[in-house]
Amino acid sequence: MKFQELLAYQKSVDLAMKIFEISKSFPKEETYSLTDQIRRSSRSVSANISEAYRKRIYPKHFKSKLTDSDAENSETQTWLEFSYKCNYISESTYLELFSVSEEVGKLINYMILNPEKFGAKNPPNH
Repeated sequence: MKFQELLAYQKSVDLAMKIFEISKSFPKEETYSLTDQIRRSSRSVSANISEAYRKRIYPKHFKSKLTDSDAENSETQTWLEFSYKCNYISESTYLELFSVSEEVGKLINYMILNPEKFGAKNPPNH
């Protein structure tokens, strides 16, 4: 299996792309603050999942990278809240994106709690 086939990865990439598109409409004065932060954290969720998957033969490293991913997902939720409270996104957009982020978090948590379902005894052949 490739990391791109992981549901958590797929959903996190989709979320990051939605955030990217929506954040294009944020005010210019937010370019180097909120816009940059929400794009970086949302993209880091996927990046950390892919790194975790490559370290899956080492359960502690696998879990560590996944907890990094979970933390980035929580940070993304914080930036979504600020985006909504600053009136950059509507309530319906906020709720939709937050819901997807919660789903990603649950998928990451499942991976953390069940590393054996994603692990291997030997390094994978490339």
